[in-house]
Amino acid sequence: MSGAAAVSDALESAPHEPPKKSTGLIRSRKTPYLLLLPGLLWLVVFFVVPMLTLFSTSLQTGSVEQGYTLTFEFANYTDAWSQYWEQFLRSFVYAGIATVAALAIAYPLAYTIAFKAGRWKNIMLVLVIAPFFTSFLIRTLAWKTILADNGLVVDIMNTLHITDLLALLTLTDGDRVLATPLAVITGLTYNFLPFMTLPLYASLERIDPRLVEAAQDLYCSPWTAFRKVTWPLSLPGVVAGTLLTFIPAAGDYINQTLLGRVGDAMIGNVIDAKFLRVLDYPTAAALSFTLMVTIVVLVALYVRRAGTEELV
Repeated sequence: MSGAAAVSDALESAPHEPPKKSTGLIRSRKTPYLLLLPGLLWLVVFFVVPMLTLFSTSLQTGSVEQGYTLTFEFANYTDAWSQYWEQFLRSFVYAGIATVAALAIAYPLAYTIAFKAGRWKNIMLVLVIAPFFTSFLIRTLAWKTILADNGLVVDIMNTLHITDLLALLTLTDGDRVLATPLAVITGLTYNFLPFMTLPLYASLERIDPRLVEAAQDLYCSPWTAFRKVTWPLSLPGVVAGTLLTFIPAAGDYINQTLLGRVGDAMIGNVIDAKFLRVLDYPTAAALSFTLMVTIVVLVALYVRRAGTEELV
């Protein structure tokens, strides 16, 4: 046997060891998970655990004096829904109207800032977020003065018979605007308007104006160019803005407390009363968990229906 053949046989008979992975490669594969770890821990501690605690509380029975016991009382959900379904429905109606109103106001504003503002763009953006420099409570209280019965706004609405038309829609009470559904919807729209404007601006600002010019060069009218080009490209901002407006508006209770009346309570007012005054923790937890699940389902259906996967 030649020397070359002997070396070949020796190599074939030697045990084959798997190639060792480099330490750098293993470390690079673990890096994304390590970067996600702080966020995951935050979600577990401040979201998952509170949600599990809330769900557990919703299945308890007892009283504050005697203490609560986990008895898996699912009837708490059916009882809560049967008693407060009107407040649930009212909350979603108010939030839906406020979201549509905010979209109608914010879209032209965001469009103007993105395409027409020029050197005034930064100033207009500051004015959009300027309300955040003031407390949410103070901003809402200001509307009590604006919508006062003897105020200028209500006088103009009465002179133009706008309140009469709104009264037919059950949004106002005669010549009054304060302590009516219209006042609550107005407060919701105003307080959450920046949450609608900023995503819309971010989405519109990314649109290349040359696309609109190309549509007009192809004999599209301004309206057709907007409908075929600008509006579809701005849908991510529309979806994000409507979600950021509708979700907090549905659970809000400050606007209804300060601008509404007791008979038109929203579900947030009921939850607040059950937790802090009545001390009926199982019912309050059941209402809270039901509200959260309902909003999640509605949001999932809405995003799927909107057909956009990119949210700004």
